[in-house]
Amino acid sequence: MTTSKRTLGRSGIAVSPIGFGCWAIGGPAFRDGNPIGWGKVDDEESVAAIHAALDAGVTFFDTANVYGAGHSERVLARALAGKWDDVVIATKFGNLIDEDAKQAIGRDASPASIREQCDASLARLGTDVIDLYQFHIGDYDPVQAEEVVGALEGLVEAGKIRSFGWSTDDPERARVFARSPHCAAIQLHANVIDDNPTMVDLIESENLAGINRGPLAMGALTGKFDRQTTFADDDVRRRFDFSGKEGRTLDALERIRDVLTSGGRTLAQGSLCWLLARTPAFVPIPGIRTVAQAQDNAGAIAHGPLSESEMAEIESTLKQLSLR
Repeated sequence: MTTSKRTLGRSGIAVSPIGFGCWAIGGPAFRDGNPIGWGKVDDEESVAAIHAALDAGVTFFDTANVYGAGHSERVLARALAGKWDDVVIATKFGNLIDEDAKQAIGRDASPASIREQCDASLARLGTDVIDLYQFHIGDYDPVQAEEVVGALEGLVEAGKIRSFGWSTDDPERARVFARSPHCAAIQLHANVIDDNPTMVDLIESENLAGINRGPLAMGALTGKFDRQTTFADDDVRRRFDFSGKEGRTLDALERIRDVLTSGGRTLAQGSLCWLLARTPAFVPIPGIRTVAQAQDNAGAIAHGPLSESEMAEIESTLKQLSLR
């Protein structure tokens, strides 16, 4: 197993090249009657998966207050009890939650609410400090975001967070945060099928980490789905359109399957290794809820980034498919 590390931008915080996305372990939650979770989960399996990831060298765990309406943070706290010195924790704010009802009940990014949300996450996580605190409202007004930065700087000064970032795919919004020395990362959508070159340029030019959400396209890049796949009513993936976007993803995956799986990689590992090669600023956070998934995804660390020739072959194929 390689001991390579990546750095969360200007923060200097070292993390494993592959992280652990904690959305899935939150279980069911809803917003306005629509699912925002991945369906039912087994908390014992979630804890075992976190431990398996730790054993495989994963040190970076990304969650949010809204995942399972607080449940993801609580499960993570249980699994990491006594292990805080060995891990780096990222969580998010901006969504208001009702834990008992398992509901997202609104959005609030006022300074007072940010402080309250931070204290609530610290309590659920059972820790004194959050390593990376991320703004979870991707379309928030960039002018008003200046006030959000001020509140976050106050949390840094208070010792409650070490660094912060924004989950957004808009470079202009990201630049608002990037002006602050304690901004360490931008969480952005990127995977082998859906590159995000504009945001890559932004994070590289600003010396920020790029936390990759959707690195496996919510499972579509693992090879486990086909056009007949269906999901439960409480699974956010029920919105998948296998006659449209997700179908095109499956088609493209078949065209690059051999490159991704060369060298003994699984499809998931190959997709993660593409991200590791795309830029040293990337830290993918695949969603995990089983021991097998944790071990498979962590296996990408040992394989390391794809080679230049593998990257070029994939790029050429995707250009032929008009995906670049």
